Amino acid sequence: MQDLYPSRKNDTFKILDRKDPVIHTDRSKDDQAPISKEQLDSYEKNGFLQVTDLFSDDEVADMQKAIFELQDATKGVESEKVIREPESEDIRSIFHVHHDDNYFQKVANDQRILDIVNHLLGSDVYVHQSRINYKPGFKGKEFDWHSDFETWHVEDGMPRMRAVSVSIALSDNYTFNGPLMLIPGSQNYYISCAGETPDDNYKESLKKQKLGVPDEDSLRFLAETGGGISVPTGKAGSITLFESNTMHGSTSNMTPYPRNNLFMVYNSVENRLVDPYSGGKPRPEYIAVRESGVGAHLSGSYS
Repeated sequence: MQDLYPSRKNDTFKILDRKDPVIHTDRSKDDQAPISKEQLDSYEKNGFLQVTDLFSDDEVADMQKAIFELQDATKGVESEKVIREPESEDIRSIFHVHHDDNYFQKVANDQRILDIVNHLLGSDVYVHQSRINYKPGFKGKEFDWHSDFETWHVEDGMPRMRAVSVSIALSDNYTFNGPLMLIPGSQNYYISCAGETPDDNYKESLKKQKLGVPDEDSLRFLAETGGGISVPTGKAGSITLFESNTMHGSTSNMTPYPRNNLFMVYNSVENRLVDPYSGGKPRPEYIAVRESGVGAHLSGSYS
């Protein structure tokens, strides 16, 4: 398959134009969407959208309880799915929760979420990746600037920009406790990065990403073109949906206030993974669903 988004092929960075739509359902069908035309316009323009009223207070409390129960159950457990901070044994992320945990499987299948992502992607979907991110007060570490699609394309073999990430805030997000930062409009440009991807790069990149991180000139271009940097804040339960190629990152948390979230990636069933474009071996299933996604999809408005 032709590589429409080459990256990590040489020692230079390049800024390429996007070749895929941001919203894959015909915009003439906006009146059939589960969100408003104004929300669709904002997502298409900026590459992300915050929804604050999808879950009830009781549902948010249940999710908060569940992530800490899973964290407690995982302490001391040796598993590749449990990612710890590079300089401590603190849990940074727990992967594949939509598959391994019945409760989070139900959250991933929530019809309210599926209706939105089905419309944005114009098809049925499956979960490409899921994880819980923990960023405790005082010691939660940063996530470097990156486009998820660049990694999913190079290391997993995701062909096109037809996936959407759903981040459910499970603690209050402030501007100062290491929240998600996004560059509006960055979804329209693909940063082809320098470097070469070694085998098993994920073992280091999940702790601290070094490859697939854009250079300063590219980041400056994106910020100046898109109008700066946006920091969606809000109460626990707020949802941020962002397009697979939207540039994002987060700072470390040096405040007393934790920042935790449930992160799920929905990929179109028409955009299934092929061989990684790096030429290397595929990453494990718990990072990039490949086998269990074949022949199956989540129920949604396109079923």
